Amino acid sequence: MQLELQALEENKTWSLVPLPSDKTVVGSKWVYKIKYKSNGDIERFKARLVAKGYTQSAGINFHETYAPVVKMVTVRSLLAISAANNWFVEQLEVNNAFLHGDLEEEVYMQPPL
Repeated sequence: MQLELQALEENKTWSLVPLPSDKTVVGSKWVYKIKYKSNGDIERFKARLVAKGYTQSAGINFHETYAPVVKMVTVRSLLAISAANNWFVEQLEVNNAFLHGDLEEEVYMQPPL
């Protein structure tokens, strides 16, 4: 949890401000996941801070959403092409990913406990 908070602070994701009386707040919660090694041993514990999206209202808290997701057929195809050409394949672990988009709306989120 500390690493997640540190990454959010380093990327200047938010500012702590009082909630204006005419605005609504979007809740937040921690999501936990255990990452396992291939032999079943625990590798590490992960924590992510997420907004409770179900409390948002279209046109007030957001106008549209888009999350790029790769399909498994694409991954398999790339691995097959790599194997056929004897290309070296390397895995990359991303701890935190931030979208660098500009928000047009003011969004107020409840800080995590």
